[in-house]
Amino acid sequence: MGLLEQCEELFKTSNLYEVLGINKEANEADIRRSYYKVSLKVHPDRAPEDPQATEKFQVLGKLYTVLTDKDQRAIYDEQGVVDEESDVLSQDRCWEDYWRLLFPKITVEDILKFEKNYKGTEEERADVIRLYVQHKGDMDAIMTSVLCCSQEDEPRFCSIVQAAIDSGEVEAFPAFTQESNKKKRARRKRADRERQEAEEMQKEIGLDGQDDSLVSMLKQRQQSRGNNFNSFLSDLEAKYSKKSAQPPKGKKGKK
Repeated sequence: MGLLEQCEELFKTSNLYEVLGINKEANEADIRRSYYKVSLKVHPDRAPEDPQATEKFQVLGKLYTVLTDKDQRAIYDEQGVVDEESDVLSQDRCWEDYWRLLFPKITVEDILKFEKNYKGTEEERADVIRLYVQHKGDMDAIMTSVLCCSQEDEPRFCSIVQAAIDSGEVEAFPAFTQESNKKKRARRKRADRERQEAEEMQKEIGLDGQDDSLVSMLKQRQQSRGNNFNSFLSDLEAKYSKKSAQPPKGKKGKK
C-alpha cells in the first residue's frame, strides 16, 4: 500500500497537507511545526489506547520527509503523486529515532536561552503581528499566545501593533483600538494572580533560583491556559529544536 493510500486509511484523507492541517502554501517551518503537533498526538507512548498509533506515527514520518524534500514535494504538488521508489519511502527506518533527532527534549536552560534570543527580535515582532491579525486585535488572546511573554511585555506589544496600524501594515481592529479599561484591568488582575500562584509554586516545580519570569510563564500557562500549555511547548520545541536532520538509514525494503 502506497503512502497516499495509507493516509486515506489512517487519517481519512489522501491529501498530505490536510493530514497535517496546513495548506499547500505552507513553508518548511509550518510543516515542521504541524508535523510535530500531529505526530505528538499519535506517538505510541502517548496514545497507547490507539491500536493504529505506531502505524500512524510511521506514516507521518514518511509524509514529513516527502513534504520537506524539495524534489519530492514538487512532484506531489504538480502531479498529486508520491515517488514510492525513493529512498525515503522504500527503506525501513526507525522513525522514532528520526523524530527524536528532529525534536530533542527541551530543558529549562533551553527555554531560558530561547527567551533571551527571542525577545525583542524581528521574529517576535512578526509573531505579535500575526497573532494580532489572527485574533482580530483581541489582546487577551494575543497575550496567551505569544511565546515567552509576561504581563510586563504588554505595553511593548501594544506599541508594536500600533506602529503596524499607523504604517498601514495591518487593519485597525476595534477590539484593540477600542478596548475598554475594564477589560485591561481584568487582564492585569489575572496576570497578578497568576504571578502570585507561580511564586507559591516555585519550590514545588524545582526551579528555586531560576529566572522568575520563566517560572511565572510556565505556571501561568499550566494553571490558567489548560491545554494551551502543551501547545506552547510544542511551538517552542518545534522552533528551538535542530533545524535539519537526515532520515536515519535502515534496511532496504520491498518495492
